[in-house]
Amino acid sequence: MNIVVSGGTGFIGNALLKRLVESGHRVTLLTRNPDAVKHPPGGRVDVERWDGKTAGSWAQCVDGADAVMNMAGEPIAAKRWTDTQKTRILNSRLDATRAIVAAIQKAEQKPSVLVNASAVGYYGHVESGDVTESHPKGVDFLADTCARWEEEVTKAEPLGVRVVRLRTGIVLEKDGGALKKMLLPFKLFVGGSLGSGHQWFPWVHRDDVVGIILFVLEHADLSGPVNVAAPEPVTMKQFCKALGAVMGRPSWAPVPAFVLRVTLGEMSDMLLTGQRVVPQKLQEAGYSFRYPRLDEALAAIVGKR
Repeated sequence: MNIVVSGGTGFIGNALLKRLVESGHRVTLLTRNPDAVKHPPGGRVDVERWDGKTAGSWAQCVDGADAVMNMAGEPIAAKRWTDTQKTRILNSRLDATRAIVAAIQKAEQKPSVLVNASAVGYYGHVESGDVTESHPKGVDFLADTCARWEEEVTKAEPLGVRVVRLRTGIVLEKDGGALKKMLLPFKLFVGGSLGSGHQWFPWVHRDDVVGIILFVLEHADLSGPVNVAAPEPVTMKQFCKALGAVMGRPSWAPVPAFVLRVTLGEMSDMLLTGQRVVPQKLQEAGYSFRYPRLDEALAAIVGKR
């Protein structure tokens, strides 16, 4: 396929770009800094500059493309959530998505599918019960951000484009994301759960995130919201216990909720709350997780199989 990708240089985007190339697709990467892009080995990758806000000259790449993947947005946990940073988090997602939809509107030959990032934060804090794609949205900052983000991308549906909204959980790999920050305390024998430890921790291995993106690309029956989380939900305490076991370290030094709130402010809510997310649509469509079990995923990540 001929695929246009925005946000292809981040923690998930780099892995996605490599897999797309390995699968034989031709990729046009939209980025603010083309000179900093490292091409995957042997890849067919064209790089186009964009500002993440407007449908500039790059929009011609969308015309005739088979698919568009929009993964762009300010990292959620990059900085403390000041009012300015929260605005940046929201606007980076809305602006990029609006620009993509505007480019699709202009295209004479429109892509058949638009795969857009979102997050399980859409659901807010859910203490108990399975959370499938039909669960209502939450009421906090992340829930509102995800809802507004998804609202923008659904504007491509009246254009005849299949839209898939990936509500992704906490993505695991050792070179980025939440796990990278959690590994060091465990290495130093001071690892433990955050807060009460009873909050749900909807995890997924990065290999499965990429695999799921390719899966929805090829399955025309999948559209709308899709939960991207492993089929084995765990609590924060269970996750930390499993991580300690794989690393041969104890999980005995929990970080109290008040410490996180003082240190991180409102961002701490992201760590102290969660949802028992179930990937119902993926399971019904027949997706086979490479890492359905947490112990297997962690063992693969830390190099002990």
